[in-house]
Amino acid sequence: MNLEEYFARTGYKGSTEKQDLETLTDIFQHHIRAVPFENLSIHCGEKITLELEQVYNKIVRRKRGGWCMENNQLLGWVLRGLGYDTSFLGAYVFNPHQNAYATLMTHLVVKVVIDGKAYIVDGGFGVSYQMWQPMELVSGKDQPQAPGVFRFTEMNGVWYLEKMRRKQYIPNQSFCNSDLLEKKECRKVYMFSLEPRTVEDFRFQCTYLQTSPDSLFTKKSICTLQTTDGFRALIGWTLTETTYNYKENMDLVEFVTLEDEEVEKTLKEKFNITLERKLVPINVKGSYTI
Repeated sequence: MNLEEYFARTGYKGSTEKQDLETLTDIFQHHIRAVPFENLSIHCGEKITLELEQVYNKIVRRKRGGWCMENNQLLGWVLRGLGYDTSFLGAYVFNPHQNAYATLMTHLVVKVVIDGKAYIVDGGFGVSYQMWQPMELVSGKDQPQAPGVFRFTEMNGVWYLEKMRRKQYIPNQSFCNSDLLEKKECRKVYMFSLEPRTVEDFRFQCTYLQTSPDSLFTKKSICTLQTTDGFRALIGWTLTETTYNYKENMDLVEFVTLEDEEVEKTLKEKFNITLERKLVPINVKGSYTI
């Protein structure tokens, strides 16, 4: 494993000498635009592991993506290798269909401290809730980014992340009532504490999420990738391409339904993913919004 090979994977050609916010942001943005957030292994008969060397091999050498425990673990390794002060935190994801936070800590994020200021770096959420810049860990401050306005709120040692989105323009009217569309303009994303975590804290969750019939990830095949002006997502057979700020305070959301034979071709053309095993797409209704 080496940093040069990782940077070749993400296309980053900037400085690695400075441990500042500007460099961190640039490295982070190259990651989220090159490495998809995806769970396709589950639907290809592959096992997702948390061993760093296997994560590295999957994302860097096989040019795949991964979910938060893979993407953010790899990002943490890269940032530590560059000399950043990093640690892992664990979060509980909000389920909009149940209107409640999960009871299982399933989301791994990275905390980075620069010149005494703490930032959250999360390259493993995907779709419109994927931050594009490290977020300063400060309560009650609106932090506008291209995807929308993010905000942390702290109460009794618990931190909450929420996001305010723009209005949506959907040209294909048949998708206006899609369960994939987020209806609320302000959406809770996840909650977390500042207790440091290790990858070991996520071993049970890693197994549960890829095996339980109650897991979102066994109910939907997901592949999402950030672009320079929005994101694209393939959920089951539904391809979505979103352009942020298409018009003033409005995002363009384009939907198309793929045929079986178009799925793997679309993964290659839109996400630069070539699978080694046959994908079986799935999209059980509910529990996931873009």
